[in-house]
Amino acid sequence: MADRALRGMQIGAKSMESEEGVIFADRATATYLCSNGHKFQIPFSTEANPPATWECKCGATAEIIGEEGEEEEQKPAKPVRTHWDMLRERRSLEELDVVLNEQLELLRSGRLRPEGAYRKN
Repeated sequence: MADRALRGMQIGAKSMESEEGVIFADRATATYLCSNGHKFQIPFSTEANPPATWECKCGATAEIIGEEGEEEEQKPAKPVRTHWDMLRERRSLEELDVVLNEQLELLRSGRLRPEGAYRKN
């Protein structure tokens, strides 16, 4: 067994590759602040956009407070479109009233089963 061992190497030994000729990416530091008051910095590549939030070591969500002294621009948030908003884009209230009355008539006549009648208990 001793003849199969690599001489001069340890278990979990360091890599034999060198950093010669390797060009490291330029770095920028983003600063984050969590709700518990922890302030920390994370290095990113200058080509990357750092995220607006990062998980702090205490488990809280930290907000970015600067990127090498600059405040990150926040895009205006789009309002949430509900199902009703999308329906109103396609139909007027009069059309919706007609469709509702048609569906109620089908339900009352027994040609349309009520919600839940399709489920097995």
